[in-house]
Amino acid sequence: MTNVEYVKEMFALQQKLNDETNGIGWENGYTKNDRIINWRRCIYMESAELIDSFNWKHWKDINKATDWDNATIEVVDIWHFVMSLLLEDYKVNDRGDLDKLVDDVLDVQGFERFSKEAGSRDAAQSMELINDIESIMHMTTTSHIDLFDGLLKEYFSMSLKCGVDLKTLYKFYIAKNVLNQFRQDHGYKEGTYKKVWNGKEDNEVMLEILDNESLGSKELYAALEKVYKN
Repeated sequence: MTNVEYVKEMFALQQKLNDETNGIGWENGYTKNDRIINWRRCIYMESAELIDSFNWKHWKDINKATDWDNATIEVVDIWHFVMSLLLEDYKVNDRGDLDKLVDDVLDVQGFERFSKEAGSRDAAQSMELINDIESIMHMTTTSHIDLFDGLLKEYFSMSLKCGVDLKTLYKFYIAKNVLNQFRQDHGYKEGTYKKVWNGKEDNEVMLEILDNESLGSKELYAALEKVYKN
């Protein structure tokens, strides 16, 4: 696959997921249940969860290792909401179609490096990474947010430091997209979905399945169904 294909498929899937979850016209800021949508807040909160992957507390577990598996998941979760914010912006402000959006993403400074293999996580400095994450959080609270030279540029740089490049992002985004659809199909919005399966969060179960097998979307969904029923 080309870089264009990777990015376009992810945006198309995010549009589909948002349409199904929030209803057609969600770009206007409200769900089909008349709930306010705030993608900036979503990015902020997921970024805070990403920080918790690192050993930042000076009073507790000071020798605890970084939870890189969780960091990867959180980087992908942030991407869901970054894409949603961009899709909303292009729709509301009539900036162009999906192809135009994808082209603009690929033109962002730092994307070319992001599209190549990520460096070693061993070189990552936790406090430096936390500062990068907090920079993204700060952007979401400003009156004007630069989506490309600001948010996307910082996101691509931060992701690489977390060991996530374009291909890794694509792999885990597809998997998380399947899990998100699975959640919606099993009562996530209604509050009946069980997120902890036999003592493990569903994200963790998904990662274990991916580690053990190479599965397509339908196969992964079926594997999740099997574990969930048990």
